Amino acid sequence: MPLSESRYFLARTWAIRLLRIESAFLVAIALYMVYRGATDTVHDLGAYAGVIIFALLGAAGLYLASRGFAQGKAYGRAPAVLANGIAMGVSYFMVSGSFYIGAIPLFILGATTFVASLFGYRE
Repeated sequence: MPLSESRYFLARTWAIRLLRIESAFLVAIALYMVYRGATDTVHDLGAYAGVIIFALLGAAGLYLASRGFAQGKAYGRAPAVLANGIAMGVSYFMVSGSFYIGAIPLFILGATTFVASLFGYRE
């Protein structure tokens, strides 16, 4: 396997792994939010339900993007790059709110997945 081919394979493999990790993380957040909603007082049910639905839809989208990478299809790349670009922007706002414990891991995961997704697909 030529060197450029092995770099492509490595990026694609890591893109699949990282996208699935992100998907599982979003499902975990949604389940945690459901648990918190069942045990705490919810003041705005519509907004709360929206967060849970958005997390589940995001998890499904990231998982489908990982399947696109696994099958060598083009449909996984753009959503993966876009979602992780957004995640890096969210981490910036977390830093501005002094939430470093959440911002730093989110930025590292988002940036790593962004690069792997960017280079993990070839025409």
